[in-house]
Amino acid sequence: MSEITTLLRAADSGDSDAAGRVVELLYGDLQRLARSRMRRSGDMTLLDATGLVHESFLQMQQSGRLAFQDRKQFLAYAAKVMHNIVIDAVRLRQADRHGGQLQQVTLNTAVANLAPQQDKEIMQVHEALAELAQLDPRLAQVVEMRYFGGLLEADIAESLGVTERTVQRDWQKARLFLSLALK
Repeated sequence: MSEITTLLRAADSGDSDAAGRVVELLYGDLQRLARSRMRRSGDMTLLDATGLVHESFLQMQQSGRLAFQDRKQFLAYAAKVMHNIVIDAVRLRQADRHGGQLQQVTLNTAVANLAPQQDKEIMQVHEALAELAQLDPRLAQVVEMRYFGGLLEADIAESLGVTERTVQRDWQKARLFLSLALK
C-alpha cells in the first residue's frame, strides 16, 4: 500500500493532518489539474491555479468526502470539484449581472477583462455535460476525468474499472454527444 493510500485512509478516519499531508504530496498533481482546467477555460475563471487548488481542497474537507481508495480516485474527485467551483463562479457572476443581490468577492483582478459571452459558453458545456450524465453517467465521468482533470486513458480505465479501449470508445461517444448538444 502506498503512502498516499495510507494517508487517504487516515484522513477518512478524521485525521486532518493526514488530509493536509495528502494535499502536500499531491500538490504538484493538483496544480497540474488546475492549470489544465484554467487552460481549457481561458480567462473565464475567477481564480488562478493556486486559488483553484486551495478552494477545491477546502470544499473537499468541508464535504467530509475524503474516503478514496487511491491517488487516481482522489485526483478524479478533485477534478470534479474544480469543475464545480468554476461553474459556481460563473453562476454567481450571471446572477449578479441579472439583478441578483449576491456580493461577489474576487481573488483575481483579471476578472474585469472577461468577455460576458464566455460565461454563456461555460454554462452550455456544463448543461450538456449534465444531460450526458443523465443519459450515461460513465461517459460524463470520462469527460470530467479526461477533459477537466487531464487524466490519461490508462488512469481513467483503472479508476473506472474498465479497459483503455472502453475509455477510448466512451470518449468518442461523449465528444459526439457534446458536439451535437453545443451546436
